[in-house]
Amino acid sequence: MNIVVVGIGYVGLSNAVLLAQHNSVIAIDIDAEKVALLKQMRSPIQDADIEYFFKYRELQLSATTNSAEAFPSADWVLIATPTNYDQKTNHFNTSSVDEVIEQVIQYNNQCNIVIRSTIPVGYVAKKRAELGTERILFAPEFLREGKALHDNLYPSRIIVGERSERAEIFAQLLQAGALKPDVPVQYTEPTEAEAIKLFANTYLAMRVAFFNELDTYAAHHDLDTRQIIDGVCLDPRIGDHYNNPSFGYGGYCLPKDTRQLLANYDNVPQVIIGAIVDANRTRKDFIADAIIAKQPKTVGVYRLVMKAGSDNFRSSAIQGIMKRLQTKGIEIIVYEPTLSEETFFNCRVEKKLQEFKEKSDIIISNRMAAELSDVAQKVYTRDIYNSD
Repeated sequence: MNIVVVGIGYVGLSNAVLLAQHNSVIAIDIDAEKVALLKQMRSPIQDADIEYFFKYRELQLSATTNSAEAFPSADWVLIATPTNYDQKTNHFNTSSVDEVIEQVIQYNNQCNIVIRSTIPVGYVAKKRAELGTERILFAPEFLREGKALHDNLYPSRIIVGERSERAEIFAQLLQAGALKPDVPVQYTEPTEAEAIKLFANTYLAMRVAFFNELDTYAAHHDLDTRQIIDGVCLDPRIGDHYNNPSFGYGGYCLPKDTRQLLANYDNVPQVIIGAIVDANRTRKDFIADAIIAKQPKTVGVYRLVMKAGSDNFRSSAIQGIMKRLQTKGIEIIVYEPTLSEETFFNCRVEKKLQEFKEKSDIIISNRMAAELSDVAQKVYTRDIYNSD
């Protein structure tokens, strides 16, 4: 099969590598630097499995910035471009997906178009009607940043938003690249597949918010958070996963997906979905207030990334804490090795870890790190289990 993947982010690159084991794959991105790295078989994102595959596996993978040369020969085009949440419209900005679909239709009147980007509920049905074509499918991805290829090789499930022969063919393409046997596959209508993605991420956000509010209660009453969580999670219906307190849920997916689902409810009665969004904001307020109460002159922010093994800090919860501290006139310095800039959010970036430690009255860290152990008395974190 000739497959084109548009977008070389976590979703796009992991899909491209997975499929390039058994198919000819062209990856497209408007970022020339990413394309240049990919041509050298170097990963533009932090993912250990992708780097391993580039080094030790035979892949039929090429890259370009020129969609006109890639689309005409494609049997399948996968779209994995950003769909950021627009706070002005209370809706995903799907313009990048719209643009790619229109380009594919212009250059190729036969290939199937599979959207892997997260989209609003009802998008595919609307787009099919608008463009007069049934060639558009949606297949949600369920990946973790830093482990995107791993989650493609060992997927929890494969969901394709169509019940058809071509939907089965696409699922088979994903299965052929996976290492996990007997992956559960579900075929649904397009709109149901869109809903599955948003509800799944919103449930995860709800779980994060729940254990964060448990921790807030324990901190307020000077209780041992870990004892409470351990006891609660011994119930097999709850389980001991996704239960580590944090500064709030963040990253690229959960904040925008919860807001989009809330917007999709529109006139539908709801309480929980809105409460999840509100709870995350309240948690950041609590964390910021707890830090402010310590009356620091200089607060050090250790890492902006959301989790270990990731180089992405889009919408990370710690940034919300920073903004709240800045309004109180507290000086903030940042230690983030992935940053080349001298400042971030008008805060000075300190390149040397030791100097960062010395200059900080308090160091805030979403997760505890071994390299902070020598200044543990300075560290403010809600991390209990030393895990994401």
